[in-house]
Amino acid sequence: MVENVSYPDAKIPRRQNGEAMSSGDKAQNKAEELAGKAKEAFGDATDNRDLEAEGQADQAGAKTKQAGEHVKDAADDVKDVFKRN
Repeated sequence: MVENVSYPDAKIPRRQNGEAMSSGDKAQNKAEELAGKAKEAFGDATDNRDLEAEGQADQAGAKTKQAGEHVKDAADDVKDVFKRN
């Protein structure tokens, strides 16, 4: 039988609604970023400025999601420190 073990210092990525962010969410954000890079590169190679710009926008959106998650994680860490004291 496996017991539930809590690791209070563990950093668990969270979604905007407070739920734990799964590794699947992280992978999806990274996949969106990589797809944007591919679009940008293809647009550049084919001299399609619209596709290139769309790829840049996709990358920016994915990076913004990732940055937001990092900020939220940091805020949760600070909140946890104050709860302990």
